[in-house]
This record gives sequence, C-alpha cells and structure tokens, in this order.
Amino acid sequence: MDLVNDGNDEAISKKSENEWSIWLDFNRETISSFAPEDSGLFKIHASMKVLYIGMAQNLKKTLQDSIMDPCIGKGQRFSYMVNHDSLDNLKTELLKDYKLRHNGKLPACMESAM
Repeated sequence: MDLVNDGNDEAISKKSENEWSIWLDFNRETISSFAPEDSGLFKIHASMKVLYIGMAQNLKKTLQDSIMDPCIGKGQRFSYMVNHDSLDNLKTELLKDYKLRHNGKLPACMESAM
C-alpha cells in the first residue's frame, strides 16, 4: 500500500472538516482503514486525471461501493473531505471549477451520467 504520509496513520484518518485528505490508494483495504463514516465529498483519479467527484452521507460505504462501478472502479487514488454542511453547494462549486479548467467538460466518469 502506497501512502504518502509521515508515518502517522491517525493523522490521515482524522482530517478536520473542510480539509482534503492526502491522495490514498483506491482499494478496499485503504478505504476500510482510512475513509471515515462521515458525510463529505470525494475525488477519484487514475493517471492524474480526475474520474469522478462525488458526495456521500457515509464516505466509507460510498467509496467501497464505487469500486464496483465499471468506470469509477478504474480509479487508482482517492481523496476526501469531511463536511456536514451544504454538500450540494460544495460539489457544485468543485464541478464548476473543474469545468472551467477543462474546457467545459466534466470528469470522465460523470460525462456519461449527464
């Protein structure tokens, strides 16, 4: 498991609200060990390209379920932000920013869903 940290696993799993985690390996072991059961936002990428930006009432469960998705399951890394307020607004802002930086396109695994 390739985790970029200073050896303090507790610091990874206990991010403060509204702060993105480091990028973690997108697999069941890492999700089970580090993703919280809190609500929040998450990003999944493969080869340094964001595939999906999502929100969840339970980050751990949603990320575990996402592994089975034919497109999202191709992800290699994920990052999350615990947030209990206005998830819709935060996701909308993230997607708006993404589209501005990518010629109006959504992340790959979201294009087909729209």
